[in-house]
Amino acid sequence: MVKKLLSCVGEYKKFVILTPIVMLGEVLMEVLIPRVMAVIVDDGINKGDISLTVKMGLMMAGMAIFSLLCGSLGGRFAAIAAMGFAKNIRRKLFGKVSDFSFANVDKYSTASLVTRLTTDVTNVQNTFMMVIRMAIRSPSMLIFALIMAISINSNLALVFLVAIPILGCSIIYIISHAHPLFEKMLGKYDDLNAKVQENLIGIRVVKAFVREKHESEKFIASADEVRTAQVKAERIVIRGMPIMQLCMYGCIVAVLFFGGNMVVSETMSIGELTSFVSYIGQILFSLMMLSMLFIMTTISLASMHRIVEIFDEVPDISDDTASTDESPADGSIVFDNVSFSYAKDMDNLNLKNINLEIKSGETIGIIGGTGSAKTTLVQLIPRLYDVTSGEIRVGGRNVKDYKLNNLRNDVAMVLQKNVLFSGTIKENLRWGDENATDEQIIEACKNAQAHDFIMSFPDKYDTDLGQGGVNVSGGQKQRLCIARALLKKPKIIILDDSTSAVDTATDSKIRDAFTRELSDTTTIIIAQRISSVQDADRIIVLDDGKINAFDTHENLMKTNEIYREVYESQQKGSDD
Repeated sequence: MVKKLLSCVGEYKKFVILTPIVMLGEVLMEVLIPRVMAVIVDDGINKGDISLTVKMGLMMAGMAIFSLLCGSLGGRFAAIAAMGFAKNIRRKLFGKVSDFSFANVDKYSTASLVTRLTTDVTNVQNTFMMVIRMAIRSPSMLIFALIMAISINSNLALVFLVAIPILGCSIIYIISHAHPLFEKMLGKYDDLNAKVQENLIGIRVVKAFVREKHESEKFIASADEVRTAQVKAERIVIRGMPIMQLCMYGCIVAVLFFGGNMVVSETMSIGELTSFVSYIGQILFSLMMLSMLFIMTTISLASMHRIVEIFDEVPDISDDTASTDESPADGSIVFDNVSFSYAKDMDNLNLKNINLEIKSGETIGIIGGTGSAKTTLVQLIPRLYDVTSGEIRVGGRNVKDYKLNNLRNDVAMVLQKNVLFSGTIKENLRWGDENATDEQIIEACKNAQAHDFIMSFPDKYDTDLGQGGVNVSGGQKQRLCIARALLKKPKIIILDDSTSAVDTATDSKIRDAFTRELSDTTTIIIAQRISSVQDADRIIVLDDGKINAFDTHENLMKTNEIYREVYESQQKGSDD
């Protein structure tokens, strides 16, 4: 796990190496200063040697300045290294999530992925900064200060034999009890983020139904669960500090008592006792820092596991099966005995034994009730999910033979849930083709019946849409998404109920434009209104994950009861 995380240090290795080096310089100066101070007290002040006192004082000031410089550089280098390390972790995490298939994304909630990219990475960043500063500094100071203390008075140094085991046992106790509590706390963070995300996305619904109080109560309850989990975890950790301080002050009291008796009996000088007390402080401070280092590592251990879990997640759809660099030759589609299950369970299939043959350039409609797996069927074509059994061929080849980029660049899909991004209309449309000219953008918008309403905006195509396209209506958003898909100039275009928010007249104009401009493109239209698909070359009737019928509108009206009932109910509603 640590090795996988350290691979993210990357170009910041030199700062990781420099940090402990300069910290070692700081330690050496801090350890030598008490010895110089002892010389000043015993040989300078007590003997009245002013020149020695001044000389040693200037030397001690120089050492202090050098120590300060090393400490400052260490802090700067550690900050650069830790922030760069965190940046690389986030970049790797985001890249990994971007490679996930829909199935991989379904495994983790969006809120959990956000927490891992933010809170978890911050925890690891802070621990990493602490480690590269203290992993060398604290042990070095502990060893050097202990050597100096023993060299002054080995008998008095026996005081540490009592303090060190107490600190060691307290650290082991904290680590063993705190880790599972911090894992639970991060899980509560995921739940809290999920509620915040859900509330912000659905804020219009919340306000429309006057449910602000209800949502606030849900948030407060979730926040309270996070607080409770934090308190339980931190309650274990904070026990360490009183134990450390008790050991520290206990040692100082013991040293002053026994050392004072030695000074009275003249077996130890005042300068030696003063420097010994300084070394006591350094030793115990080092032990405290090491304890805090272990505790911080324990806190971030849960975050490390969660980050590496994403690193280790293997996308279940990749280019590993690709056998060609070519793109599909045309827009023909064949489903050969295809079955699919989201749970990858052949006993719980969402699609069952689908056999279809669609010619390139055909317009195919798909009709079916809610839950009949219409969207699931079309998501298999660009490999947003992989079939559980059977085979799908596009352009005469198995979709698994193509590289994902090549396949998906030739399959444009306007999803059921229309998504626009922060930025201008023109920037959003260029997702379809980043090199599209203004003329091509305008032409695509005219075909999608979007040009007129865009021109009604003061800034026209440079209108800022805001986050998620909040400045446009549902129907306008759908038309922009259709225009974006058209700019790809795909061999296959899939419209997943993507004209449900536009009026029938506009829907008809969009279909006319498709017939006129996309005669060579295979068009698949999922719709609830039969009027949206009745002019298609053929129409698929899906029922409970199976193909109930596949024929023209006229033939289905004569032979298919499900289709005829839907048509008659819609016509009756229209007449009414």
